[in-house]
Amino acid sequence: MVLVLVSLLWLQLSCSGDMNEDRRLSRQQQQQQQQQAPPCPADAQASSVDDLSWGPHKLALIVPFRERFEELLVFVPFMHTFLNKKKIRHKIIVINQVDHYRFNRASLINVGYQESGNDTDYLAMHDVDLLPLNDALDYGFPEDGPFHVASPELHPLYHYKTYVGGILLLTKRHYHMCNGMSNRFWGWGREDDEFYRRLRKAELQLFRPSGITTGYKTFLHIHDPAWRKRDQKRVAAQKQEQFKVDPEGGLTNLRYQVESRQEVSISGAPCTVINTKLECEQDRTPWCLLG
Repeated sequence: MVLVLVSLLWLQLSCSGDMNEDRRLSRQQQQQQQQQAPPCPADAQASSVDDLSWGPHKLALIVPFRERFEELLVFVPFMHTFLNKKKIRHKIIVINQVDHYRFNRASLINVGYQESGNDTDYLAMHDVDLLPLNDALDYGFPEDGPFHVASPELHPLYHYKTYVGGILLLTKRHYHMCNGMSNRFWGWGREDDEFYRRLRKAELQLFRPSGITTGYKTFLHIHDPAWRKRDQKRVAAQKQEQFKVDPEGGLTNLRYQVESRQEVSISGAPCTVINTKLECEQDRTPWCLLG
């Protein structure tokens, strides 16, 4: 969070300019500068408007997160502008894992569901490193069933037909029908594959985009694997357990603590950062620790 605050302070200072210098300029000179200079990112972004004329539904965009601040600084203003352009009422919720356990994307999404508030009625499970480049992509209310925005035909990396990761939209009712996601997946990967089985068990039909002609260039993947290596280690019995269905776990056995909640603006785009400590049942999932 320190890095986020430093970055935000830099953005604010870069847009506000040197106040002492402004005082020395005449009013006419300041007006001339304002006419000639390009707008700062904060000025270019649409303001935070919850316009009821955009429709009755409101999206909770859930971002499972840990220590990828440079990606977050790009993601939040980009998505805020993208959704405003499409007139999607929304709020961006960053679930920041601050405990000492391994990263657990599924549990963080469960936390996002629990903390998203009564003013939203559907979710976007959204990776922070995946940006939609095609305005034709649908982020609207998925009334008929889960809508996989980052489908295998469009995602730049993952192309197997049962893939449901990256960006997935669900109504809150449908997410609750699945009991959320399994909390057993510590480290990177496999939680989406288990969730696909939950969708089938709940007899929910999965929908995907149609008529999109941009193929694998539909999204920008901003993750740098050389800089941010994924935690793909398989510890203890995790190799065997990662392919099993978790019939009981999910929202019903989620354990966490909210350390703090902060309202943040990044280049004029609002988001809520929820600093979260997950709890691990080490007798059931000892692989939550790397030791």
